[in-house]
Amino acid sequence: VTRDKDIQSRYGYFRHNDFVGQPWGTKLASGNGRGFVYLLKPTPELWQALPHRTQILYLPDIAFITSYLDIKPGSRLIEAGTGSGSFSHSLARTVGNEGKVHSFEYHEERFAKARDEFEEHKLDGVIEIKHQNVYKDGFELEDEVDSVVADPAVLAVFLDLPAPWEALEHAKKAMRKDRQSRICCFSPCIEQVIRTCTALSALGFSSITMYETLTRTHDPVPLAAPTVDDAVERITAVERKKE
Repeated sequence: VTRDKDIQSRYGYFRHNDFVGQPWGTKLASGNGRGFVYLLKPTPELWQALPHRTQILYLPDIAFITSYLDIKPGSRLIEAGTGSGSFSHSLARTVGNEGKVHSFEYHEERFAKARDEFEEHKLDGVIEIKHQNVYKDGFELEDEVDSVVADPAVLAVFLDLPAPWEALEHAKKAMRKDRQSRICCFSPCIEQVIRTCTALSALGFSSITMYETLTRTHDPVPLAAPTVDDAVERITAVERKKE
């Protein structure tokens, strides 16, 4: 939204100046009165509908990963790489203001755009994004549980990288050792999965499992249920045929 700009649509035009200062949920009519818009607060779901800089995760994967990693309000975790920020927005909503998402992106342009978006959406207090090559430089978040620090070490790590096995050793250093920590590597190719599982095993990780998340749409069609009389009639007809 930019002051003194307009949005032209088949339902009429909308002045950006009319949007500024309005509370979320406000209904605004178009200039010709034929249409209207609602001012919606940015959410992870709406963010998925916008142009993407990279491939993104969608709701089935997001829901499964969030549950599997046991991410909840107050959690502190690592995400690499940031990409388009779709999963970052979901993580920020889940951990809330008491949590922290340490997000890493090696691509400078994607990093800059994601940083600006997080600031615009008032998420920079929850998401801490860094421009960093985690293969080479790691996460700079050693296991701090024995140190006198404000933030404990992370309990969950999510890697969406071309070669996640190259970042596993760094991830292990950042994870808490005094309690169960979890890591998820998102990979589209079985060759990546094999190399990642091999590296996880070599580093001492346990309960290594591969999951595939699929969704299937069902159309519920109402059908008339047979009555008791229908069932009796059908049984009687069968018995008569036997005679």
